[in-house]
Amino acid sequence: MSTLFPALADGPPDRIALRFGERSLTYAELAAATGALVDRVAGRGRVAVWATPALETAVAVVAALEAGIAAVPLNPKSGEKELGHILSDSAPSLVLAAPGDELPAALDDLERVDVDVRATGTHLARQAADEDPALVVYTSGTTGPPKGAVLPRRALAHTLDALADAWQWTGDDVLVHGLPLFHVHGLVLGILGPLRRGGSVRHLGRFSPEGVARELDGGATMLFGVPTMYHRIAQALPEDPSLAQALGKARLLVSGSAALPVHDHERIAAATGRRVIERYGMTETLMNTSIRADGEARPGTVGVPLPGVELRLVEEDGEPITAYDGETVGEIQVRGPNLFTEYLNRPDATAEAFTADGWFRTGDMAVRDPDGYVRIVGRKATDLIKSGGYKIGAGEIENALLEHPAVREAAVTGEPDADLGERIVAWVVPADPAAPPTVEELADHVARRLAPHKRPRVVHHLDALPRNDMGKIMKRALSRG
Repeated sequence: MSTLFPALADGPPDRIALRFGERSLTYAELAAATGALVDRVAGRGRVAVWATPALETAVAVVAALEAGIAAVPLNPKSGEKELGHILSDSAPSLVLAAPGDELPAALDDLERVDVDVRATGTHLARQAADEDPALVVYTSGTTGPPKGAVLPRRALAHTLDALADAWQWTGDDVLVHGLPLFHVHGLVLGILGPLRRGGSVRHLGRFSPEGVARELDGGATMLFGVPTMYHRIAQALPEDPSLAQALGKARLLVSGSAALPVHDHERIAAATGRRVIERYGMTETLMNTSIRADGEARPGTVGVPLPGVELRLVEEDGEPITAYDGETVGEIQVRGPNLFTEYLNRPDATAEAFTADGWFRTGDMAVRDPDGYVRIVGRKATDLIKSGGYKIGAGEIENALLEHPAVREAAVTGEPDADLGERIVAWVVPADPAAPPTVEELADHVARRLAPHKRPRVVHHLDALPRNDMGKIMKRALSRG
């Protein structure tokens, strides 16, 4: 595999490849800038990238990939301890950053290379094999220090090409997003995806509904976002008809990184006539499933396995579940060319992550509908609640709670119960803090929509739910105190 980005060599040279605010690069300019940087980083092993939402980050990562070496994206918001761990674990030879960026003291001992996006060099991709590392992306570290998932070039190419098939994604598409660039969603899908297709990406710098409307009105065809962003869009729609009109022009609205509540799906569809589609992936697997552009956009599901991806549900003892009944909950396991190769320096964790026959244990719990659509009900560690002999996924209860007019945000966990094994606990941000919904009111609401055994037994009222940078609720931070 010589290049992940054929358009750098033979794409339309004057087409805008990247735009961040007022700054942009055509394909010819991107080829020149990466060509100059390739000469500086080739043969340097792993390189760290200070991954701010800027042109320099995109140029740095593309140059590393064209040089045939691995990039380690660094979250600029990382704390000192986490950053120190990532640097000692990945041992990069240098750090790539935008000129003028102030780097933390943890990076003082690393050689720094400032990325000049206006540099001119000859684009020549170095030879690299499919299995060679492309990125080392660190997981969130919810159960210990972050682990570095080594993503080979093969995984990037397969996921982006499989999504092109599912989404009918071409070089004519213009993607808009405002996601951070130190993780898979924002960097691999949001930056490398358009560049592999020979299309364009417009990064907002900072997400806003107004920015989304401006870009979609200006010719963008696709929007990538996380549920928090779509929730803000859904809230803004009633007061902003121009936003609804702009969203209605999009070819594809895609949400990922966490489940988009059904309530927000419906509010956006009612106002715009467009359905948001969801896909499902992880750092270690890149993308596993998606709603297809030519398929049914069914709220609450993440579609069907992507081409080349095998997916199965298993019982706790590892026995595969054959039922496609929309009810039987099992852990998702996947295998295919989209998977990572290892956790860096962690052979123990790598071995534990895979079954003996090569399936990756995702830790996500789901059911499969009769037509194969996958519906995720939560994480095995935090979202699978065993109550009264039932296996219950927190996700469907959260969706039901969000349909209640007195609930603005909701999270569901389990806690020990002498009689039931676990009881269902709801953590709710009231729509009106002065009139929070009672436990009886919410229990009856859930029992009517789902089933009596899925009703919450305890309700806690909060001012806000704890969330990470991607908008995911951090359930381990919820406490009964």
